Amino acid sequence: MDWTDHFRIAWVHLRERKRQTVLTALGVAVGSAMLVTTISVAKGSSANVVRKVIDTVPNVVVKAERVRPLVPDLVVPSRPGRVSMVEKNVTPDREEVIKDYQGVLESVSAVPGLKGVSPFVESRLIARNRSRFTPCVTKGVVPSLEGGIAGLKKNLLEPDALDELAYTPDGILVGDLLAQKLRASHGDRIVLVNREGREFTAKVVGRFSSGFNAKDEREAFVNLALARRMESVAPNAVTGIGLSVGDVERASRTAAAVQEATGYRSESWDETNRNVIDFYNRNAAITLVLVGFVFIVAGLGVSSVMTTVVLQKVKDIAIMRSMGVQAESITWIFMLEGLMIGILGVLVGSPVGHVICHFVSSIRFAATTAGVLKADRINILETPEAHLMVIAFGIFVTVLSSLSPARKATSYMPVQVLRGEV
Repeated sequence: MDWTDHFRIAWVHLRERKRQTVLTALGVAVGSAMLVTTISVAKGSSANVVRKVIDTVPNVVVKAERVRPLVPDLVVPSRPGRVSMVEKNVTPDREEVIKDYQGVLESVSAVPGLKGVSPFVESRLIARNRSRFTPCVTKGVVPSLEGGIAGLKKNLLEPDALDELAYTPDGILVGDLLAQKLRASHGDRIVLVNREGREFTAKVVGRFSSGFNAKDEREAFVNLALARRMESVAPNAVTGIGLSVGDVERASRTAAAVQEATGYRSESWDETNRNVIDFYNRNAAITLVLVGFVFIVAGLGVSSVMTTVVLQKVKDIAIMRSMGVQAESITWIFMLEGLMIGILGVLVGSPVGHVICHFVSSIRFAATTAGVLKADRINILETPEAHLMVIAFGIFVTVLSSLSPARKATSYMPVQVLRGEV
């Protein structure tokens, strides 16, 4: 028997049981559609997080932590072969800073691929407006430099807020959720209390909305000079430097080059936000595994149909075997039946999955801040690779599910079947 004979016999078996064949193929189609949708939703969520991270944080951050120790400039010889020096000549409760940051900026400027730099001083404070108060993190920046570093300018709710911050020495730009907590609006004055208990009055000059709820309810921007006063930082020092790069995919390489050039620890956007990105990737993987069990159920349906066909065709199988048909041919016939069911199922399920993805992506709802990201839709990222993967996986599962019934079909002895002993 050749392949055409195998195919013709398998087709006859399936055609005789149209209802069972269609229902089994529909099970595979449902599994395919659900898996395509799940993969697209998982990829869309991860891509949305990555996009938000890239748009709301510096591509590279230079931290006030030295990875290359400074060489002591005052070494006192005590006796031949020995020297004395002072270690840890710092105040323990004072925040580490990048001293002479202008020199660091000169070193950074030699690194290729940089688009902009923005020094900053970060402070952890208590913000108070009348009887309302909440912890917040303020970032002292130069408004003209910070606007293009982390997408701040395009996230402003008041378009001229950065310009107003630049000419308002005591101005503050707050996240929209932080403003809601404090019930503060444009022009209101709020009080900032540092860890030493000193109070600083700031005027609200605008709001921003990044889409990251944790950022929007805790962060604010002030002028660099005001932040230095709140943290008692010298005029030639900052607590960090934010950098933007031309190619965000090469940010880790740029961070390594900056760290080598400056001697200060530098982290790329993906290293700084590794926990958030990994969290979404793990959730996506778990969801895919759970939805993948739908295919397992569909495979059990295929196996059940094939087993029923085998039991009903026992005498036909025995006659074919007695006429000289090889056991391998019988196995191939039933595996071809599983293959045809799988192909029919995935060819229906893949387009249905595309339709579901299009429908889900068109749904709009009221923006919510209940999760990590503020969103008014379910993000979908549908790719051809997802459809190809689902088609291959669906066919593999159905063929694998038909393997056991196919082997069972060749386990009967033709003589016993014809004698009625089976």
